[in-house]
Amino acid sequence: MGETFGWLKGHGTENDFVLLPDPDGTVHGDLVPGFVRFLCDRHAGIGADGVLRVIEGSKQSYVEDGGAWFMDYWNSDGSIGEMCGNGIRVFARYLLEAGLIGDKPVLIGTRSGVKEVSFNDDGTLTVDMGEPAFPGPAGIVVGANGHQWPAVHVNMGNPHAVAFVDDLREPGPLVDAPDWSPLEAFPDGVNVEFVVRKGPNEVEMRVHERGSGETRSCGTGTCAVAVASARAARQEAPVTYKVGVPGGVLSITWRDDNRIEMTGPAVIHARGEFDRAWLPA
Repeated sequence: MGETFGWLKGHGTENDFVLLPDPDGTVHGDLVPGFVRFLCDRHAGIGADGVLRVIEGSKQSYVEDGGAWFMDYWNSDGSIGEMCGNGIRVFARYLLEAGLIGDKPVLIGTRSGVKEVSFNDDGTLTVDMGEPAFPGPAGIVVGANGHQWPAVHVNMGNPHAVAFVDDLREPGPLVDAPDWSPLEAFPDGVNVEFVVRKGPNEVEMRVHERGSGETRSCGTGTCAVAVASARAARQEAPVTYKVGVPGGVLSITWRDDNRIEMTGPAVIHARGEFDRAWLPA
């Protein structure tokens, strides 16, 4: 056996992640895209939608304020992500179960700012996701499977294009990323959500995440969808939406102070050890 490192696997509404405990930032150094892609490979690696490296906030060098802990998040294609709503709940669940924090609210740093995560009596976690932004422009259109739909740009620390459809089967298999216009609306790519209304304050969605493809859930995406749904229905805050995803349901509240709260489950379901000698050259 050569040098080994520990890992864990967790998911939030079946949006799954490899966690790499690295409290002082010395075990993995700066992650590289090839290593991330290998870990996320569902055939040759561990398999996941992304990687969460766990670092003490004071030991990271990515942002000025890293909170008590910092979530170094990477998409499965090896690209860096600003924020991950399901991932931050899994991240906090790991901290609690590892005994690194108590059950009081914890501040976790991300590349889109510090987020407060709270633990609820029913086992769910609630995240203050911050304020939504609506950068525009007007007239955004997304396309998939030979169809096109108007979409609205909602930024939740990362960009989302939310499109309302008649049937969630319309976008097709979403193997390839949906296209959009105008191209300059999302110069760094975009997460695209397709949404159907199911009832008062209840919607269901599918999502194609930039850097990961279609996933079973997207936390920031459910926040964007809830806000876009409320605006389309001319509802004012405070308002709460139940957002169904293929992997479960998240509760999203748009508070009267314009901040978004996301509540949902998070599970750690596997752990193991990896020998660096097994890594491909």
